[in-house]
Amino acid sequence: MNIVVTGGAGFIGSHIVDACVDSGHAVSIIDDLSMGKKENINPKATFIHRDIRDEKIRDVFEKGRIDVIFHLAAQMDVRKSVEDPLFDASVNILGTINLLELCRKHGVKKFIFASTGGAIYGEQDYFPADESHALRPLSPYGIAKLAVEKYLFYYKQVHGLQFVSLRFANVYGPRQNPHGEAGVVAIFTSKMLSGQQPVINGEGKQTRDYTYVDDVVKANMFSLNYQHSGFFNVGTGIETDVNTLFAILKSETKSSCREEHGAAKQGEQMRSVLDYALISKTLGWKPSVSLRDGLQRTVAYFRDRQGSR
Repeated sequence: MNIVVTGGAGFIGSHIVDACVDSGHAVSIIDDLSMGKKENINPKATFIHRDIRDEKIRDVFEKGRIDVIFHLAAQMDVRKSVEDPLFDASVNILGTINLLELCRKHGVKKFIFASTGGAIYGEQDYFPADESHALRPLSPYGIAKLAVEKYLFYYKQVHGLQFVSLRFANVYGPRQNPHGEAGVVAIFTSKMLSGQQPVINGEGKQTRDYTYVDDVVKANMFSLNYQHSGFFNVGTGIETDVNTLFAILKSETKSSCREEHGAAKQGEQMRSVLDYALISKTLGWKPSVSLRDGLQRTVAYFRDRQGSR
């Protein structure tokens, strides 16, 4: 198949590109490198340095028939979305509509979307949350992801564009950016390995569903062959609080840092964990990498990177 991966130089997107290339597909990457890195680009993929809001990306669609879009390009910082909701909507809503219109005009068969499991549900009524849970996003980022899901439904109903929306839990693993506001695993790991002091926001009792990137990639690849449309959680169904995560990473990195707490982040969600029963039943997917194993692999990756500098 001819596949386009937006955000294909980023953390999750680059792993999906690798999987598609390894499966024998022809892959093109659209990435503006605002978050992605050149070093993540698979040399067997065609790279187009462009913003998804740019009208010129139509050239990618006009050059040849595209079968599938994996859409991962996004403004993905929840706190930045609160500070600048106009920019968040510009990238996450208008940028996606630009892609959907090109899909409609050029006969793309399927659109696989990286949605969010935590931000789209808001504070949960029950744990873990399944896809029937009320959708009450508490940030512009979550609102934008929900808006895109509504657009996907529209394009399916009116224009026949098949879609799969994958509501990711907290994804972690190799290539995650350790210098942003998001991605506590990468941030803690990088600081611990370099002898710096990580800071836990608030009491550290807030929980997340940490899901290893390889499992997330498998969910995307399973979606490639799904013949219908739908919304699916991608998580482990297991809650882990930040204090526990800190302790495991401290052990794995052999760090001597102390457990230091800072001010709580205003509006931060306290508990988030996803039920993956639907994607397991429908696509046959389930997580296979335990948190301890995934953190060991992640620490090894960051240790190797720091050792090679």
